[in-house]
Amino acid sequence: MDYETAYALLKKHNQLHLLNYYDQLTQKQKQHLLNDIKNIDFSILDNLTQTEKPLGKISPIDAIALSEMREREGEFKSLGVQAMRRGEVAAVLLAGGMGTRLGCDGAKGVFDMGVNRNLSIFELQMNTINKVVIECGVYFPLFIMTSESTDLQTRSFFKEHDYFGYDEHSIYFYKQNLSAACSLNGKIILSEKDSVYFSPNGNGGWYSSLVKNGLDKVLAERNIKWINVYGVDNVLQRICDTAFIGATINSGCACSSKVVKKVAPEERVGVLCKEDGLPTIVEYYELSDEMAHLRDESGELVYKYGVILNYLFNVEKLNGTIHFPLPVHVAKKSIPYLDGDEKMHPEEPNGYKFETLAVDLVKVMGSCLAVEVDRESEFAPVKNKTGADSVESARALLLKNGIAL
Repeated sequence: MDYETAYALLKKHNQLHLLNYYDQLTQKQKQHLLNDIKNIDFSILDNLTQTEKPLGKISPIDAIALSEMREREGEFKSLGVQAMRRGEVAAVLLAGGMGTRLGCDGAKGVFDMGVNRNLSIFELQMNTINKVVIECGVYFPLFIMTSESTDLQTRSFFKEHDYFGYDEHSIYFYKQNLSAACSLNGKIILSEKDSVYFSPNGNGGWYSSLVKNGLDKVLAERNIKWINVYGVDNVLQRICDTAFIGATINSGCACSSKVVKKVAPEERVGVLCKEDGLPTIVEYYELSDEMAHLRDESGELVYKYGVILNYLFNVEKLNGTIHFPLPVHVAKKSIPYLDGDEKMHPEEPNGYKFETLAVDLVKVMGSCLAVEVDRESEFAPVKNKTGADSVESARALLLKNGIAL
């Protein structure tokens, strides 16, 4: 992109301030800024004027209860192992998050959960994966989605640890797509005189980012039919769980989600349910107080199935929705910006970031199987340093599951 083209584009979108420092830049810096401007998706700004769409008709969703999963474990495992051995399953780790809230400056996955030994979150999850390799006798493609801030460290960490015993040729790293951030009055922010402030566009872009990085070729070449997507937050995450895979294949659904029963109406987890007859995930803050506390005749919560960010998606169905626009969530954040020659780091929110969420993919898939799992053996989220869903609570659950720390 040349200067004249950039000027016309920015004038059209009322963003000419991005060229305020242009005359102060070196030729290399000018080209960097022009490339950044070329990569801005100005349509994201439309989300600032759109009102939040109200929820449709919400109703509870059925699930394969934990008791049924245990009764039919052999049947489901057999189906899942067969799919694994045919090479039809891959996994995607969403590893773009930072460990800031845990007191860690780096990628969340490198955070050490150990007490008497070093035991990172990455290692805990890779140990689980290696058990599946032993069970099925095959390595499967593992795609690791990083962000601009975690990519280099994550790649280096895996290499330094010899890929935790996994086949390095079956691991593929890629960065998630970025979106420009803007001020509260809709002006796109410069992080430097020659750089637009871009931030990760949320975990909803995990598949579009995979495709953008050309890794869909791996899926096609290896005839991958299912992708197990999971988050780095949960240290008890079971990846490519053969019973889960088998139950999904048996159901005929286009996707599935592991769920746990909520411990209280106020628990801060998204709830898998139906909206206008389609599977959807309603965030805890979207549920009305009445719905959150509603109980059935047996005394159980009606909206009881909380998601744990462990999904299985059908690749053919995913390919059919690749150009389907996911809802964009606008989040008010504190964003560094330039004030003349000075870099400012505001403590209060001063702008907006734009994100899509993986949970929104469930609805566009059309059908979803809810599979209940035992929360004490599969759900140990690490979101805070202390208190609920913390390093402390996760360590306690790891010990309870026989994992030496």
